[in-house]
Amino acid sequence: MGKIIRFITAFVFLCLHNKGVGQITAIKGTWVTNVASSALSSPRAISETVDHCKRNGLTDVFVVVWNRGVTMYPSQVVKKYIGIEQDTAYKGFDPLRLFIENGHKAGLRIHAWFEFGFSYAYQDSSQAQWLNKYPAWAGRDNQGRLLKKNNFFWWNSLHPEVQQFMQELVMEVVKNYDVDGIQGDDRLPAMPAEGGYDDYTLRLYAAENNGKSPPANPKEPNWLQWKADRLSAFVKELYNSVKSIKPNCLVSWAPSIYPWSKEQYLQDWPRWLKDGYADLIIPQVYRYKLDAYEQTLKAIESQIPREMKYKIIPGILTSLGDGYRATDSTLRSMIELNRKYGYAGEVLFYYETIRESKAPIFHP
Repeated sequence: MGKIIRFITAFVFLCLHNKGVGQITAIKGTWVTNVASSALSSPRAISETVDHCKRNGLTDVFVVVWNRGVTMYPSQVVKKYIGIEQDTAYKGFDPLRLFIENGHKAGLRIHAWFEFGFSYAYQDSSQAQWLNKYPAWAGRDNQGRLLKKNNFFWWNSLHPEVQQFMQELVMEVVKNYDVDGIQGDDRLPAMPAEGGYDDYTLRLYAAENNGKSPPANPKEPNWLQWKADRLSAFVKELYNSVKSIKPNCLVSWAPSIYPWSKEQYLQDWPRWLKDGYADLIIPQVYRYKLDAYEQTLKAIESQIPREMKYKIIPGILTSLGDGYRATDSTLRSMIELNRKYGYAGEVLFYYETIRESKAPIFHP
């Protein structure tokens, strides 16, 4: 009897003290952003957001901390680089700290989501204080133009100073906040495949290829893989940096669907998974129709090792500003498909769907 008690005690201890991904059997999460949402607008709004998430049976909340070139929390790192400590919309309070305090009281895991990633401006680059101060960081296409895609202006994500900044930004959060995880998405780590024609990358490529220039076609397979490999190396570096400070901090990535993610944004995420630099991958299975959603789930199965499937949590598009809102039946059907194909959870984009829900999306 004594041996049994000691075994049970040891087992419980391990479960309580090891928050690694192996201990997480299901994630029911949502992204909370500051675009087309008031969820972060005040301490009261944050408290209400946490309450909504708890009532809807969620376990995890991915809270934006980096958007449009500034942070939602007071950042000494960004202040050092451009003199701006915090987005002025949050002057007088720290949304991340409040989310952690309220969320942990409610039993929720809180992840810091670096939504803007390696982009530095949206729509108008002339308003970008980053470009003015660090012009050498800017990505360039094969015509020498500023690297722009879908209205986002991008840094050269392969530049060591750009990567150093992002390392500092992520580690600032890991060291100073009791976060349960950190997350990059389809912009971290990422770069439009059209990039790579800035001075730094051209010199680096020439040094490694007997003085040759890269192909004029930015998506030539070997050239594209060369760029993707360097982003994969950054994934490894950032993952190891986080784990060296806080081993139990979950490192998750929410990329686009593969192989589109690699072909368009250099995100070779099946490799990140296989090489051990992802606690969770939350692919953006953003499909409007059920048959397309199911086909994408099937495709993912063929891209990952079976034994790592537990690290995949599909992301579901539930709303998009004022233009789209998934019906309750569509959302339920997508969740049922996740279970059918052996996925234990999902993350919803984005929180406003939960706020507007008349009945609990998940049962606590």
